[in-house]
Amino acid sequence: MKEIMAVIRMNKTNATKKALIDAGIAGFTATKVMGRGKPVEDPSIIQERKEELLALACSEVIDGTETLKQVTSFLDGSRLFPRRLFTVLAHDEDVPRIVDAIIKVNKTENQVGDGKIFVMPIADAVRVRTGETGEAAIW
Repeated sequence: MKEIMAVIRMNKTNATKKALIDAGIAGFTATKVMGRGKPVEDPSIIQERKEELLALACSEVIDGTETLKQVTSFLDGSRLFPRRLFTVLAHDEDVPRIVDAIIKVNKTENQVGDGKIFVMPIADAVRVRTGETGEAAIW
């Protein structure tokens, strides 16, 4: 048995749920989390993203100085990002199919921030309703 934990972008939640269901996954848990990955160090990517974010800001609603401060903190690593954490328990042979389904819907061309997937062994599982243990408890 394995536990698959996938940290993804918030805007990919529905696509990930659909991909897991389409892949025949019996059940999974999704939780809102905050965190950040490796900071982007390429100045061209940072500048391009900064320009995109500043262009999205509505200058009539938010002060320009405050907007610049928020965008900068978003890009320089001092701010946490909202993310979604999916947890799936699976039989060992199902892991590649599940991981592929998650990657397929979450991979972007942004060069950063597509998420992470962790696969860990599970010692045991127990279905509360029936008392089934081990492999029988997860499907």
